[in-house]
Amino acid sequence: MTIGIMQPYIFPYIGYFQLISAVDKFIVYDDVAYINKGWINRNNILINGKASMFTLPLISASQNRLIREIEVDNLEAWSKKFFKTIEQSYKKAPFYQETLAILKQVFQSNPANIAELCTTSLKATCQYVGIYTEIVDSSVVYNNQHLKAQERILDICLQEKTDHYINPIGGMAIYDKQLFADNKILLNFIKSKPIQYKQFSHEFVPWLSMIDLLMFCPVEAIHAYLKEFELV
Repeated sequence: MTIGIMQPYIFPYIGYFQLISAVDKFIVYDDVAYINKGWINRNNILINGKASMFTLPLISASQNRLIREIEVDNLEAWSKKFFKTIEQSYKKAPFYQETLAILKQVFQSNPANIAELCTTSLKATCQYVGIYTEIVDSSVVYNNQHLKAQERILDICLQEKTDHYINPIGGMAIYDKQLFADNKILLNFIKSKPIQYKQFSHEFVPWLSMIDLLMFCPVEAIHAYLKEFELV
């Protein structure tokens, strides 16, 4: 069995979904410290031909708190403004109505915290594009918060009895392939290849939120883009 582990992000870019698609089981790492100015509660969409960041407001967000402990601040009011922005920016996109339905499903879901909202965005997107990987929360399964960093990831792998762990490419400097090999686990890192699709009539803007890809691409094309990666 192959597994992947990652902090929850709100409608992340295609590379995140490539990781989910590449594994049999995906663990949402929701019981680790929140990351200030990370991608947990924000991402980029296309506005007037340029990348523009949206940010979900949070209550008392701090790197001293776990992701699953942090609530979204007045999600209903924020969502109304966000939907207006989406309409202004994407109304003429070919899959606007389908994507808007996904956004409403997620942002009107009444989540208990930002981790739950992010996970809802992951599951809703996976359901739409046809990714059937099992998704679970680390906080409700593994009971290993006393461990840190690589040791905790390895413990999750051992609990799952996996023989293959895939990590985002950013972890190459901090994960030891030999340590995993000593435990009979193959460690790979996933590296996304550049992709390009038709947006509007301006120059292509890469690596935006999955929202952008959903707006412009049919499911069949998204399936192809999900395979545009290499394992190193």
